This record gives sequence, C-alpha cells and structure tokens, in this order.
Amino acid sequence: MKKIILACVGITVLLSSCVPQKKYAELEAKHKEAQDLLNSATVKLNSCLEEKATAEARLQTLADQNTFLKANNQVLIDNMGNLTDLSAKGAQNLEKSLESIREKDLTIRKLNDAITRRDSVNLSLVQSLKGVLGNLDDEDIEINVEKGVVFVSISDKLLFSSGSYTVTSKAKEVLGKVAKVVNNKPDFDFMVEGHTDDVPYRSGVLQDNWDLSAKRATSIVRILQKDYGVDPKRMTAAGRAEFIPVSTTDKSKNRRTRIVVLPKIDQFYEMIEEGMKDPAIAN
Repeated sequence: MKKIILACVGITVLLSSCVPQKKYAELEAKHKEAQDLLNSATVKLNSCLEEKATAEARLQTLADQNTFLKANNQVLIDNMGNLTDLSAKGAQNLEKSLESIREKDLTIRKLNDAITRRDSVNLSLVQSLKGVLGNLDDEDIEINVEKGVVFVSISDKLLFSSGSYTVTSKAKEVLGKVAKVVNNKPDFDFMVEGHTDDVPYRSGVLQDNWDLSAKRATSIVRILQKDYGVDPKRMTAAGRAEFIPVSTTDKSKNRRTRIVVLPKIDQFYEMIEEGMKDPAIAN
C-alpha cells in the first residue's frame, strides 16, 4: 500500500515537470480518487477487524457454555438413577396434597353455604324492617348490613329529649314496629347500644355520657320486654358513650341508639351442619 502511494507521488512530481497543465489536473484528480478509495478501504478494514474481535469473543463464550453444559450433563446422568425413587415419593406427596386440598375445599364450600343461608336470612330481616319502618324519615332511621350483621340506627331526636333517657311516645310506636319484626325472627339475638356526642353531660342526675348512653339502652330494652313481649334473654343493653362517632362534623348523627341484630351462634353452626349434610357437598 505504501509503495502505491510513493509511486503515485513520484508520478505526480514527474508529471508536474513534464506534462501539460490539463494532463496534470487529470492525474491529480485520479490521485485524489485513489486516495478516497484507500480511505474507504481502511475504514472497512477496521470495521471488519472489530467484527472479527466480536465474533471471536462470542465464540469463546459459546465454547465456555459448551464446556459447562458438558460438565453438568454427567451430573444429570448420575442423578437419573434417583429419579424413580423421587417420582414415587413425589406421587405420594402429591396425593396427600390433593387430599388436603379436597378437604379444605369441602370446608370452604360448607362455610360458603352457611354464609349464603345467613345472608338470605339477613336479607329477609332487612326487608321486614324496611317494610314496617319504610314510612319514616331516612335521616331518623337507617337500616344496613355490614359483615353479616344487621344494624338499625335510630336518631336521638326520635327517641329521647335532650339529656333525657325517657323514651318519647313517638319512639314507642317505632319500637313496637321493631318488636313485631324481631318477635317473628326467634333465631336472632340483638344488642341495643346507646351512643352520645362528645358534649359532657352536666344535668347532675347522672355522672356522665357513659351513664346516659347505658340508661338509654336499658330504657329501650325494658319497653321491648314489658310493652311488646320481646324475650329478655335475646337482648343485651350496652352504653357506648361518645367513643364510636359516625361523623366529625355533625354531632347530631352521633346521638343515636343502634340495634345490632345477629344470628344466634348456635343457629349459625346449625346452618353449617345442615350444609354438611347436603348431598351436593357430601359428594
């Protein structure tokens, strides 16, 4: 390559002294063209050298991987003898796992069946309560179901005068309607909860909001028992004072009595047992 360049230079020098200007220009153009071709060839050569280096590195990597695979192939062959024993043990473990899964699935299906029955009963209860109380202002009475429990929330203004635990005559009418429903649902127990706001009780008759909320709850259960014949063994009276508020902006919503209706525990387990006897589940 150097010889070609020197020859071109020599020719250029020679011609510059003995050829016409036009001929010299032509030769100079050819010289430039040859130089451009040389530069292009040099670039391609460098590119090829880089590709060669990359290919050689990849070849070495593949060779290393091949060596690794060959080394591990023998290990796999050696372990083949143990696969029969491992397969037998694996089959036994798999059968045990499947049996455990079948048992858990059966239990889940039984529980789901019991929960479905409970939800059906709760729905019937809610429909009955809304049927007898549906003509009242929604702000005074709310009925809802949370986690399988029916809640009937009655506002303070409907049941009591401010700071009092004496049930109003209008409230007795409402409680009579509630009593009618719960008397027709003997499979339910319920708790009457008294709730107040956080304004301190200061009338002097009672000590504090704990006393007031408990007194209001016992006033309700007494009326349900004495006036409407609700079995007292099914009822619990509880005072919650101001410690379970439902609103931070409207204190009137916190002054309420809540009736929590829930299936008897033994009744719920009976639902599960009945579900266990269901042929669709048993099989």
